[in-house]
Amino acid sequence: MNGTTDKIKGRVEEAAGVLTNDKKLKNRGKVDQAVGNVKDAIAKTIDKAVSAVNRDKR
Repeated sequence: MNGTTDKIKGRVEEAAGVLTNDKKLKNRGKVDQAVGNVKDAIAKTIDKAVSAVNRDKR
């Protein structure tokens, strides 16, 4: 899964938790969204590092 998938899954879980008044499901959705944000941030950092290395090789 990539970050976007985790964020979407988390939103769905959180909404389902709100609708069913299930706090665990709601919280699990929030955690999934946070995981998605972290994955996106890591991917962005890796892309920047790779670009910097490739720029220095020229």
